[in-house]
Parts: sequence; C-alpha cells; structure tokens
Amino acid sequence: MEERALRILAVDDDAAIADMVARMLEAECYDVTACYSGGEALALFAAEPYDLVLLDIMMPGMDGLEVCRQIRQTSEVPIVFLSAKDEETDKVLGLLMGADDYIVKPFRQRELVARVKARLRRLEASRSAGAADGSGLGRAGDEGADEGAPGIRRVGDLEINERGHVAHFQGVEVSLAPKEFGVLAMLVRNAGATVSAAELYESVWEQSYDKTANNSVMVCIRGIRRKLAEVDSSMDVVHTVWGVGYKIEGSATKAGR
Repeated sequence: MEERALRILAVDDDAAIADMVARMLEAECYDVTACYSGGEALALFAAEPYDLVLLDIMMPGMDGLEVCRQIRQTSEVPIVFLSAKDEETDKVLGLLMGADDYIVKPFRQRELVARVKARLRRLEASRSAGAADGSGLGRAGDEGADEGAPGIRRVGDLEINERGHVAHFQGVEVSLAPKEFGVLAMLVRNAGATVSAAELYESVWEQSYDKTANNSVMVCIRGIRRKLAEVDSSMDVVHTVWGVGYKIEGSATKAGR
C-alpha cells in the first residue's frame, strides 16, 4: 500500500500568506490544507489527522496562542509558530505555550521548508521507534508501558517515560509542555551530572546556542519546578549549579531494575 503524504495545516488570517506557504510545501510533496482563522483551524484539526501545524500568532478573534493551547490539550502534534513579532519574550511565550519552533516573518522559503522537514523527520523517527518496539508511543499505564518497558527511567520519586512522552512525580502525572519534557528527560538521563544551558538548548531546541537561548532554558526550568511543586512543594528536584548549569541528584535507573 502506498504511504500517504504527511499532512500539514497552515493557519494565517492573511490568505495570501497561508496559500503561499501551502504552495511551497505542496512542491515538497506534502499534503497541505490552508485556513484563515483560529476557529477554522480547530475545527479542521478535530475532523482530520495532521502531522504538523504552522500557526500564525497575531490573528483576530482567536489568536495562535489560544489555538496552540487548545491543540495541546489533546495532541502532541508538532506546532511551528509563524509571526512578525521578533521580541524574545514573544518567542519564549510561544514555546511555553507548547510550540516546537518559532519562525519570524518575513521568512525565506528555504528556511521554512528546512524547519518543517526537521520537525517531520523527528516525528517519523519517533513513530518508527514506537512501531519497532511495540510501544505505540502510549502513555504510562497503557499496554506496553509496564514496569519493564524500555525508555522508562527513574530518579527518586521522578519517573520519565520517554517513548510515552509522560512524566510522573510521586505517582502523579505531571503535564509538561514539549520543551519542558525534553529538558527534564535530558536531566534525568544525566542524573548526578551537571548539564549546561547550552547543552540543554542545543539538544532540546535543536538550534545553536546564542545569547537569547539562556533565558529560554531558564523559563523552561522555572516551569518544570512550578509543576513539580504543585505535586510536592517540599521537594527541590532540579538544582541550579551557578555558573555551570542544572542537575538532578542521584542516578537514573531503568524501571523494574
């Protein structure tokens, strides 16, 4: 059976931009649907499966941040923001809302296509890994995500299921944004060692570290700490090693070991 083309939803209230993006990506053999409002985007997303969402932030009525927030309630589909806003705070806010990447308008066609391909490569790799080991990328507690399942690591009261993309603290599921999960998972994998902000950024964000990146990492760490504190505020899980980076004490063990 012939594999279906990967499906992309391109959302922008400027129809000319949405249609232009659709043509760019259709030329790369993707199946692209263009739409022009946040409400329409949510309706389409609920009705059909998509592999990636390109989302303008500044739209009238329901903006892209709200669309992203609602999508993230039910899906971990890659979301890439397209925005004319180039302030660092806007980028950080977009990433904290659950976006995987942020492209500033005006953008070059080559940059957009490269970013989209990078995100979809990661998606395909994750799906292939899940199919190969039978995990199906299920959530913790689902069939195939038992105590002996690969990809589950523990440090103290913290458990990370990297294939299921879920974290538990003291047995309570912690709802983390994709970047927060990526940072926490990397700290767990390197438990007992200090991981620099540059290492975290280049691994999780998959971009070169620069002067604005440190703040993105700090905001992400703050979000992780706040969500863990909602379960138990007496536990300090993620430690700052001043001038060096961040660490989780102890050593990670595979579940069931």
